[in-house]
Amino acid sequence: MNKNFTRFAFTDSVRAVQEEYGSRKAYAKAETNGDRYRLTSREIQFIENSDGFYLSTVGENGWPYIQFRGGPKGFLKVLDNETLAMADFSGNRQYISTGNIKSMGKAMLFFMDYAKQSRLKVWTEAEVIDVDANPELLETVSLFGYKARIERIIRYRIQAYDWNCQQHITPRYTIPEIKQMITNESNSQFIN
Repeated sequence: MNKNFTRFAFTDSVRAVQEEYGSRKAYAKAETNGDRYRLTSREIQFIENSDGFYLSTVGENGWPYIQFRGGPKGFLKVLDNETLAMADFSGNRQYISTGNIKSMGKAMLFFMDYAKQSRLKVWTEAEVIDVDANPELLETVSLFGYKARIERIIRYRIQAYDWNCQQHITPRYTIPEIKQMITNESNSQFIN
């Protein structure tokens, strides 16, 4: 079975719009470009260096929901090249993403690196795991020294992924990135 991202993204209505706007021929070729569901070192490094991502789910009423998930770099663990997992901490207690995952079993992860103008989309089958159900996985996803209570584990089984084009991404920088740029600039003045 083709596990290319186009299997999920290119519905009949999307193909019709591609035809209408003249991109269908190029994207028809993308549908045959092979499987993209096993992460390569490029995707693994990108995910491991991320301090956040956007999580999209859909409820049984058909309405989408998007939430930002953040933490220290590496809080989303790469278990292998087809599986990601994270500790899910206590928050505002609405449980919208959790309920949607429990009912629909699917989630989209959208990673942004504004400084490098890169973005990665990952289609997943998601599951909510009780913290007592898998002590080994709990230890793997725990963030030692992070002061928040783990309520559950969320595991994501990758079904497909795709890199987005860089066009129209406005560069933004974190405070540590700005400090590093200032340090590099200061050091380069002494070298010259």
